[in-house]
Amino acid sequence: MDLSSLKQYRDTVHDELFGSVMPFWTKYGPDAQYGGFKTCLDRTGQAYSKEKSVWMQGRAGWMFGHLYNRYGTNDEWLSIAGDCIDFSNKYCIDPADERMYFVVGDDGTPFRKRRYTFSEIFYVMANAEYFAATGSEKHREDARRCFRMIKGIHDDPSSDPYKITPKFLPTAPAMRGLSGTMMLMLTARTLRVCDPENADEYRAAERQLLDEALTFHFNKDLGVLLEGVGPKGEYVSDYSSGRVVIPGHCLEAAWYYLREAEELGDDSIVEKIETFYDGAYRMGWDQEYGGLLYFVDSEGHPPQAYEYDMKLWWIHAEAISSAIRLYRYTGKDRYWQDFKRIFDYSFEHFKDKEYDEWYGYLRRDGQPTMPACKGNVFKGPFHVPRMLCETLDELDKIIDANQ
Repeated sequence: MDLSSLKQYRDTVHDELFGSVMPFWTKYGPDAQYGGFKTCLDRTGQAYSKEKSVWMQGRAGWMFGHLYNRYGTNDEWLSIAGDCIDFSNKYCIDPADERMYFVVGDDGTPFRKRRYTFSEIFYVMANAEYFAATGSEKHREDARRCFRMIKGIHDDPSSDPYKITPKFLPTAPAMRGLSGTMMLMLTARTLRVCDPENADEYRAAERQLLDEALTFHFNKDLGVLLEGVGPKGEYVSDYSSGRVVIPGHCLEAAWYYLREAEELGDDSIVEKIETFYDGAYRMGWDQEYGGLLYFVDSEGHPPQAYEYDMKLWWIHAEAISSAIRLYRYTGKDRYWQDFKRIFDYSFEHFKDKEYDEWYGYLRRDGQPTMPACKGNVFKGPFHVPRMLCETLDELDKIIDANQ
C-alpha cells in the first residue's frame, strides 16, 4: 500500500458517490405526483412497477438526511428526506396498531404487511437523522416512540400489537435470528449520534443488542455468525436453517461492531470481529469466479435457498466497508488486500458502465441478471451510498495518518 494508491481509491469513491450514485437517486427516486420515493427502477432509471417499498421510504429518508448532515447543507437532500418521512406518516403506518406496512401502491394504498420490524427500523433512523438536521421535536419524538415499540417487541415478542399467526408451528425447532438484533443495534446507535441528549438510553440498548449477537450467534468453532441458533445460542446442526451463514451479514456486522468497539471503548470484542470476518470471507469467496456468495451452509451441504450462489450488491458493499475499517483499525495488510480485491471486483461487475449506479443482482459468473435493475422493493439508495460514505471517511483517515 502506498499513499498514491490510497488517494486513487479515495478519488474513485468520491466520484462514484457524488457523480454517479446519488445523482441517479436524486433524479429518478422522488415521486413528484404522489410524494415519497420510487425504487422499482430499471437500469436507466425508469419505473417498472407502481409499488413503493416502505423500507425504502425510511432508507432513502435516512440516506438523504445523513448526506445533508455529513457533507453540507444541500437543501435538495433535506427536502427529499422530509418528503420520504411525510409519505411514511401519511400512508405507511397502519392506524389499527401503529405497525408499518411492507409495500404500498405508488399512491400510498396499502398492499402488504410483514411480521418483522424492518420498516419501523428504517423509519426511526430517517426521523432521527432529520431531527439532527432540523431540530424538529416532532421527528425526535416519532423516532423515540417507534424505537421503544420495536425494542419492546424484540425483548418480548408477545407485546407486538400486530397479532398474526406465527410463521412456524410450535413443533418446529425454536430459533432466534441474527438480522433483527443487528439492525436494531444500528438503530440505537443512529439515535445515540442524532439525539445525544438521550444517549444513555440508546447506549444501553446498543450494549444489550451487541452482547446478544456475540453471545448467541458467534460460533467460535466455525468462526462465523450464524443466522439462526437455538434460544440459548445452540448450534442446531440437524437442520439446514441452523447451518445458514450469510457472508454479507457477517461482514456488515464486522464494521458495525468494530465501530461500536471504538465508540464504546471496548477492544475486548475485536478478536471476535476479526474471527467472524475471516470466517465469512473464507466461506463466502467464490474461488472460481470471484465475488461473494449469497448463502453458504456452515458444513458444506447444499443450501436450501435456490439463489445461494448469486452475487448481490449489498453483500459486496458491506464487505468493502468492513475490510477498509479493519485495515485502518488494525493496520494489518491482509485487510488492505481484501479491500482491493472486493473493491475491484465490485467496480468491475456491479457498476453500470453505461448508466449511473450499480446493478443489484449478478449471476455466479458475474454477469448481471437480465433484464438488469437498479432498484426494487429491497434495493434502493442505502447499501451502496452508505458504503461510499464510510469508505470515503476511512480512506481520508488513513491518508491523513500517512501524510
